[in-house]
Amino acid sequence: MYLKEHRTRDRLIVAACDQELIGQKLNQGDVVVEITESFYKGDIVSEKQVQSALGRATSANLFGKKTIECALECRMIDPESIITINGVPHAQLYRI
Repeated sequence: MYLKEHRTRDRLIVAACDQELIGQKLNQGDVVVEITESFYKGDIVSEKQVQSALGRATSANLFGKKTIECALECRMIDPESIITINGVPHAQLYRI
């Protein structure tokens, strides 16, 4: 999985996706999402590293079967919050 952390003054945005999804454009109806290198391609990491980053994140944007399963295992996302775009599972996490 790829993991990239985007930091602002008081926020941590985590972007994580399955490796094979980098550069793909997903189309489904009116929804078009591009999984760009600039936002998602950081380090190749383990499940534990993804789970650790999600534990610190203010928000997260997640794509792919492995990445979503990882977030489910550590209970960072609710199964009901997962959507599928062109066959690819996607979830977002927000802490208020």
